[in-house]
Amino acid sequence: MNRSELADFLRRGRARLEPSDVGLPPGARRRTPGLRREEVASLAGMSVDYYTRLEQARGPRPSRQMLTALARALRLTDDERDHLFHLTGEEPPRRGGTSAHVRPGLLLVLDRLHDTPAQVVSDTGEVLAQNAMARALGGDVCARPPRERNLLRRFFLDPAARELFPAEDVPDHARAHVANLRAVAAARPDDPEPARLVAELRSSSEEFARLWDTHEVAVRRQTTKRFLHPSVGLLELDCEILLDQDHHLLVIHTARPGTESHERLQLLRVVGLQDLSPRGVTP
Repeated sequence: MNRSELADFLRRGRARLEPSDVGLPPGARRRTPGLRREEVASLAGMSVDYYTRLEQARGPRPSRQMLTALARALRLTDDERDHLFHLTGEEPPRRGGTSAHVRPGLLLVLDRLHDTPAQVVSDTGEVLAQNAMARALGGDVCARPPRERNLLRRFFLDPAARELFPAEDVPDHARAHVANLRAVAAARPDDPEPARLVAELRSSSEEFARLWDTHEVAVRRQTTKRFLHPSVGLLELDCEILLDQDHHLLVIHTARPGTESHERLQLLRVVGLQDLSPRGVTP
């Protein structure tokens, strides 16, 4: 691990970003250009002390998950992300299949969506990035341990995840999850990730196994969904899904102007992240 080169790369990456580049308010005047250390640490989900030690060339070797989080926080390109991995002696993520690295352009779009919930999710259900409104609606999924960031795993294995929806809507969500995963697995037969998830859920969830055996196939598309929020109540939101070349989905939930759901969504923007339980919104 080349600690000095890593420290220089992190400092330069931080200095070239402005708060608006990562969806943060400008705040007070800054003595030096770029983001503050605490802002990068917050975006990457690590302690300020840990990140500071990395920039001072005295930190421990970051895990692969931490490197991915740093690449996302600093809005690195694929080549820059690979360089970050090489500096720590790690092999960069393989090309092809689903990458946990979200392109800077997609993150920029996510950061510009201030008034509506939006998140980037892999086509197998891994939550890769959320804006503040998505965290307000369904909890901070990216702050959970890696295994708990998969929406399908949580939906079928954690009963609390279903509390986000009216009970009568849950069966339709379950069928949609399974039908989409079957389409993904069939489209990527050489990628072990979908197959591993299918095998795990078939062995751990009788409901998933039963639905899988019905052989329904349906790719996620735009739809209307209902959410039960503990502070603002029932929200009926239109769901738009945009797919990029890395098997990443940009999932956007909007409310139609003039509706009660629109008013409640505006209230949610004010309520923010207060008093939220650790649930997970599904795409």
